[in-house]
Parts: sequence; C-alpha cells; structure tokens
Amino acid sequence: MEIIPAIDLIDGKCVRLTQGDYNSKKEYHSDPLEVAKNFEQKGVRRLHLVDLDGARAKKVVNLPVLQRIANHTNLIIDFGGGVRSDEDLEKVFDAGAQQVTCGSVAVKNPALAEKWINKYGAEKLILGADVKNEMIAVSGWEENTTVEIIPFLQRYLEMGFRKVICTDISKDGLLQGPSTELYKKLIQSFPDLQLIASGGVTTADDVKKMKEIGAFGTIIGKAIYEGTLDLDEILAID
Repeated sequence: MEIIPAIDLIDGKCVRLTQGDYNSKKEYHSDPLEVAKNFEQKGVRRLHLVDLDGARAKKVVNLPVLQRIANHTNLIIDFGGGVRSDEDLEKVFDAGAQQVTCGSVAVKNPALAEKWINKYGAEKLILGADVKNEMIAVSGWEENTTVEIIPFLQRYLEMGFRKVICTDISKDGLLQGPSTELYKKLIQSFPDLQLIASGGVTTADDVKKMKEIGAFGTIIGKAIYEGTLDLDEILAID
C-alpha cells in the first residue's frame, strides 16, 4: 500500500484545513519545497499536492509551487485543485505533475472528464470523490451536490478510470480516525477499484486498517504535521 503525504497550498504555503473549512486554516510551513524534500529523504515516493486556492478560484493558482517541487525532487506528484480546462491540465502536466486528480470536473463536466481519460489514460488521471454523508462535494468542498458516491464511481469506472481518491470530509482534519466502513464498502462494491483513502488517518493502527481492507494507498496530512504518527514508522509497515 502506498503511503502518500499531502501538501495543501494557500498563498504558496503549506497549510491544513479542518473539514474543508477555509476559516480553519493553519499554516505549517512557508516553504512547501522543504516539506517535500523532507518527505523524500524519509523514503516517500508519492506526494498529493492540493491547490486550495485553485479549488476555490476554479482555476490553477499555485503552479509555481508545483514546478519547484517537481524540479527539485524525484517525487511522483499527484496534483489537484482548480483543474477545470484543457489549458489548466496541460499546464499542470508541463509543470511536472505525473498525475492529476479530477474532482469538480467529473461532477460538473463529465464530457470533459471522458475526453481527458481517453486522451491521457488511466495512469495519468485520478478520480476525486470527496463525500459528505456519501454525497459528492466539489469546489474545495464548499459546494454540496446530490450525486451519490456509488453510482458516481460506477459511471467513471465504466469510463476507464481506475484510481480514486476518496475523502470523507466529516473525518478530515479531526485526527479521530478514517471512515473505514465507507472505504470497505467501496472496495467490496468495486473490486477492480484502486482506492486511495483520505481523511482522518491519525495513527499507525489507522494505516494498518487501511491496508487490511485492501486500500491501494493512504493519504496522510494533518497527522504528520501535528506529530500524531511517525512517518518513519508507517513507511516501515509490511
């Protein structure tokens, strides 16, 4: 199972929110590149880089940060936040992201998401499925929808997507554990799905649970910055 630290960006700085609330912003580091380098030195291979400004603005904002991290590390970067157009997608790939998460586009513009998966393939695109009460939320989680998670995933698996990052917003940033039952349900419903669990992972035991239920990967954010889990310890989990 992949251990994937997250760097969330506002004003070019490394921050975390609680349950997606921009008013809860806490800054952890002014230089995301230094954070990324530290992750790489510990043995991390992948990075989840989120442009929170972009998610809100509906266009990519923190492109220079992506470029710096891509140019100065060997991390495999999955970028999300604000990618709403062909132009933005090209910019993000050109800046060094190996993968892009499609969240809001998948809800708001399925035809564009289908065009992208046909053009770039399942290795370059990850489906973003952020949920509140099993309903999809978009635009940096500021907008709720009536789209249910199960039919949403069904549609995009049929379209060709294979990887999905699923975040239970009710758990995110609270350091109270992940939504294990939700993730288990999704993995059982879609055995071919490569589920990357996100939100609420707080301890090494949480990481082990995600591995036990068959998660392809686990994204960890606040727990690293707050020190509730040790990155060296979880990278050593068999």
